[in-house]
Amino acid sequence: MKNIALIGSTGSIGTQTLEVIRSHPDNFNLVSLGGGKNTDLILKQIEEFRPALVSVAGKKEADYICQNVDAPIKVYYGREGLNEVATHSDADMLINAVVGSLGLQPTLHAIEAGLDIGIANKETLVTAGHLVTKKAREYGVHLLPVDSEHSAIFQCLEGNHQNEINRLILTASGGSFRDKTREELQNVNVEEALQHPNWNMGAKITIDSATMMNKGLEVIEAHWLFNIPYEQIEVVIHKESIVHSLVEYCDKSVLAQLGTPDMKVPIQYAMTYPQRLELEDTNRLNLWETGTLHFKKPDFERYRCLTFAYEAGKTGGTLTTVLNAANEEAVDGFLQGKIPFLAIEDYIEKALDHHQAQMNPDLETILEVDKDTRAFIRSQLG
Repeated sequence: MKNIALIGSTGSIGTQTLEVIRSHPDNFNLVSLGGGKNTDLILKQIEEFRPALVSVAGKKEADYICQNVDAPIKVYYGREGLNEVATHSDADMLINAVVGSLGLQPTLHAIEAGLDIGIANKETLVTAGHLVTKKAREYGVHLLPVDSEHSAIFQCLEGNHQNEINRLILTASGGSFRDKTREELQNVNVEEALQHPNWNMGAKITIDSATMMNKGLEVIEAHWLFNIPYEQIEVVIHKESIVHSLVEYCDKSVLAQLGTPDMKVPIQYAMTYPQRLELEDTNRLNLWETGTLHFKKPDFERYRCLTFAYEAGKTGGTLTTVLNAANEEAVDGFLQGKIPFLAIEDYIEKALDHHQAQMNPDLETILEVDKDTRAFIRSQLG
């Protein structure tokens, strides 16, 4: 029995993590849970999974939970609450499924508590990859990827040697606007942007998929997870999302991991590694039904956010923190109807140009740069 701490319980990855736990009651037990403002859903999760400790967004939500829960449970809120969830004394593993840089500090605390980390929160590694990977090595814990692309690479690397790798190849669906030109993107709206063709994801990550910033963040994440130079990490657009990613070795052989688009597969593998369990409620991949698979190189002029990510990653230091924070604020501005879709790129570029990168930043510096970048973008948004 593996005891799971989960943060981000009400989002797409969080709810699917709970589906995995529900499917394997003899293998997993939820001991702590961190959600946000969706208190009605959190109450249902508490009723079903009976965690000993819960955290929510703020005091108002915490009071509501306390007034309506019918089980003995500790209730916390805010950033400190997430830290409490992430370091529960009975937990064996943290699944970090929150969106944004909010996941960084709970991850660091969980590593210090000796927990393995199932990481779906790519912003943690984008913002402070050097700190997280160093601490994981120091405490001897596993960083297990939950993103489908990184899980695919992780599986393709098993049993092979680091010095035999030629390339990591991340696949990208191209998002909701993959068939549109830049001219056609001038007047797209939020509703159109949220119509992802393959995956059912939260709003922020769906917009990131449309701009390809999601893939840019994954490139930076792959750099830290697998200790591979950016020059050896490539992206290919694959609209079917059947091939989840590939690894090319020095003899030019290429290993790929394939499957139907279902996030429960990489979630469960991170939770069971190095074993595997049955996964009944996902579709089997029959290639004769899929038919043709398509691949093409991304146009870096079309997807400027992908260019920003490579440049920020190669520069390093605090520039990746700026990239992430500026993107989060610009995407929020688009979702609120303050700016058009293509302006997301413009605001990220402004923030990157405005910042002088600091190398090897400590946690305090990263948090300060994150705060300053958000303030800068908000001032630009008016």
